[in-house]
Amino acid sequence: MKINLIHSEADYQAALARIESLWDAEDGSAAAEQLEVLAMLVEAYEKAHHPIKAPDPIDFLHYIMETRGLTRKDMEPCIGPRGRVSDILNRVRPLTLDMIRRLSLEMNLPAEVLIQDYPLRREAA
Repeated sequence: MKINLIHSEADYQAALARIESLWDAEDGSAAAEQLEVLAMLVEAYEKAHHPIKAPDPIDFLHYIMETRGLTRKDMEPCIGPRGRVSDILNRVRPLTLDMIRRLSLEMNLPAEVLIQDYPLRREAA
C-alpha cells in the first residue's frame, strides 16, 4: 500500500479520486485500510486548506428550528419569554452566555457556533 502525504491541490484531487475508487472496499481488506488512511489525510488537508467557516448563530438557530420543526415557543425554555425569543431571532439583542449554555445542553447545539459574533439590527432613531 503506497500512500503519500497531501502537499498540493493536485495531490488532494488524486487522493479524492483514489478514495472514490476504493469506496466499496470490503471491510477488513487492505483496500478498506487504504481508504481509511486516505480519508484521514484528506480530512487533515481540508482542515488546513479548505476550512469551513462557522455559520452565523442566528441563521443557525433558524435552520435548526426549520429542520426540527420547532416554533418560537419551543425556544422559550432556552432563550426566555416570547418577546426575548423574538428579539434574539430578529437580531435586536444578542444571545447571552446563559442562553448559549441552555441551547447547547438542552437542544444539543454546538456552543462554538453560538458564541460567534454576529450583526445586530440597528434600532430606528
